[in-house]
Formats: sequence, structure tokens, C-alpha cells
Amino acid sequence: MTPSTSARMPTYFISHGGGPWPWMPQALQTTYARLAAALADMPRQVGRKPKAILMVSAHWEAPAFTVQGAERPGMIYDYYGFPEETYQVRYASSGSPALAVRTLELVRAAGLPADIDAARGYDHGMFSPMAVMIPEADVPVVQLSLLRGLDPEAHIRLGRSLAALRDEEVLIVGSGLSYHNLRAFGPAGQAASAAFDGWLGDALMHHEGSARTERLLRWEQAPAARQAHPREEHLIPVMVAAGAAENEAATRVYHEDGFAGGISVSSYRFG
Repeated sequence: MTPSTSARMPTYFISHGGGPWPWMPQALQTTYARLAAALADMPRQVGRKPKAILMVSAHWEAPAFTVQGAERPGMIYDYYGFPEETYQVRYASSGSPALAVRTLELVRAAGLPADIDAARGYDHGMFSPMAVMIPEADVPVVQLSLLRGLDPEAHIRLGRSLAALRDEEVLIVGSGLSYHNLRAFGPAGQAASAAFDGWLGDALMHHEGSARTERLLRWEQAPAARQAHPREEHLIPVMVAAGAAENEAATRVYHEDGFAGGISVSSYRFG
């Protein structure tokens, strides 16, 4: 019997913020207050504790789709210029070698290149949002890389290959940013981020199936696309989340148009 869609875990594309912000009290209470509230609300939205989380982070690219295989992943402090104490933080969830192997099998069965990295640690695209989503760190988390070259179609196909995990109590999360141009942040990015955010919301929420997929594949034609994403590694995780719930509706679960002084940013749930 095929599980009903209501029994499946949803998928998410989240804007994960910058660096180790959950460990910076002033930032947490001001700039990141609305994002923190949205991330903290995700367990309520899901309605039950996942067996595990598969996290596709913008901060890991590899020659093949590479899954984190460690039982207890370490930490990768992949940011600079932050307070010294933020280079000692830890998010203490376990990995899941069983989920890593299952993911590898699914990706390879779809004809996509896949590998396991037993040494890879958690990057801030994972541990910063997870520190707010599940501060108890009591759900295993496995990271999965992007594929070098950042081909949208390959990442849609990756999402499709992972869809079966949703029926196995695995929550799939694409972690990036809906706007990522560090040279045009704050007021300098207001117009471009608003234009692209408007297009992205329309593409995701007002279309499903092949119509939505076609729009995502042609994302570079969107208004202000390359102003919003000079390099698209922070956008590509949405392809995975959408591909794993291709024929299901999307809902915007976080939005603000004044982030960091004027940026429009959003997060989405599929299914």
C-alpha cells in the first residue's frame, strides 16, 4: 500500500542566516528575531518528531552527491570575523550511518553520482538553524552535499530520488538563503531582493509539478536573478526540497522584507 501524502514528512527550504548567529544574543534578539521564531516553530508545523533529518547545506559542494557518514560528526567553523567564543560552539546531535547508506543507495539508484564521507563535520548551514529548530539536539542529522557545477536539473533529480525518505520519517531540509549577495546587503540589496523574492514566491506557491519545476530550472531568467544570487549555491537547496515534493503545494513559512536593513527573505515548506 502506498502511504498517503498526509503521512509523509514535509520538506523545507530555509533561509539559514549568517554565521553563528544563535550564539550571539544581541543578534538573536534583534536582526534574527523573526527568523528564529520561524525556525523554532518548525517542530510544531511538522507535528511529530522525525526519525532523522537529512540536511542539504549551501556550504558543502563535492564532485559527487556526498553524504555524511560519521556517527558523531565534528564541527566546521566555516565563517570569519565573528566573536572568538563562536569558534567553540557545538551542536551535539548524532549522525546516522544507516541513513547515510540508505541515502547513498537511493541517489545511486537514480543514476546520480554518490559517495560517503566518514570524516565530514557539520557546517554552519546545518548547526546554526538546528540550534534554534531543535535545541535539544536529540534528532540525528545527516548532511548531504551539493554537486559541483550546481546544475539545477541534477538537484531536482536528487530531490526526486530522496522522496521515499519522507515515508520513512526523515525530514528533508534544504538550507540556504533566498537572497545571497554579500556585496549588496542592507539597503543596497532592497530592490533586487524584493524582485527576486516575489518571483520565487510566485514560482513555488502558485505552481506545482512540471510547471513549478520548469520555472526553477529557468531561475536565471527571473527578475534580478544574478543580483540576488551572483553565485547560486544558496539557492540550489530549494531545488532539492522542491524535487522531493514535486507535485505538492508549497507554503511560505517565513518572510520579512526588512532583514538586515532592507533585504527580502523567505523560507518554504512543501507538502
